[in-house]
Amino acid sequence: MKAIDDQSPIALPARLLLANRWGAQALICLQISVLSGILLALQYDVAEPYYSTATIELVIPYGSFWRALHYYSSQGFLLLLFCHLAVILWKNDHSLGRPAWVRLTATVPVALLLMFTGYVLRGDATGEAAGAIAEHIARSIPLAGNLLNQLLFDVSASGARRIYANHLAGLVALGGFCAWPHLRRYTTRWQDHLLLLLLLPALSILVAAPMEPDHIGLLHIAGPWFFLGLQELLRYLPVFWAGVVVPAAIIIALLALPDQNRQRRRWLLFICAWLVGYGVLSWISYLRI
Repeated sequence: MKAIDDQSPIALPARLLLANRWGAQALICLQISVLSGILLALQYDVAEPYYSTATIELVIPYGSFWRALHYYSSQGFLLLLFCHLAVILWKNDHSLGRPAWVRLTATVPVALLLMFTGYVLRGDATGEAAGAIAEHIARSIPLAGNLLNQLLFDVSASGARRIYANHLAGLVALGGFCAWPHLRRYTTRWQDHLLLLLLLPALSILVAAPMEPDHIGLLHIAGPWFFLGLQELLRYLPVFWAGVVVPAAIIIALLALPDQNRQRRRWLLFICAWLVGYGVLSWISYLRI
């Protein structure tokens, strides 16, 4: 990828984009999310997800703050991770090599699953709908569908227990394994991100974490914001194509990028087109709320 001309109109925004340490900030958010999540997990009752989540604010001192801190730090982690990935693609950085890149690419679906299972564990209308859809998608996979569902979700048989175990331990361990080749090369110090460390608690004090009642009678329940495009796509395509093939296409495109060849630009164009299309679908789904 050619260097940006310093005189071009996009030079300053691009320099600002590349200068920000998105990956380090994402890691800080993840650390805060894990620490606050441990505190919440001590009071969470997997047998009563909705009641447990609703009463955490009454049981834990400053429970509303800790719930909000966990929620907003998790959201920050995912958004900053996407920004970090965008910078890596912009800079055309291949320094890690293919094996490490494959593991790093796997952190994207793992991070999405971590966020997704967190929504399901709330046990509210969004969580119940998301869990049911995820189980339906997993079962649509030929041959391995039932096994994958039992491994990841199994909502209809075990309630929130399997998802709770994966959210608390399984996905965290898998994400750590995938990201380790990258994390061991870079250090992150909390004192370098004081603005972020002030912003997250302030936001958590001022804005409560969302929690929905049972939406009886509603025709449309929106899932997590990153799930909206897929939820809309399920209206038009069979479950396997909408829930498995389309999301897998973007991961395959990312896996193909480290090879420096003539096909790289085509993969980048495909990724951009996929993201634009998914954004449009997400907006249409949002308008249904």
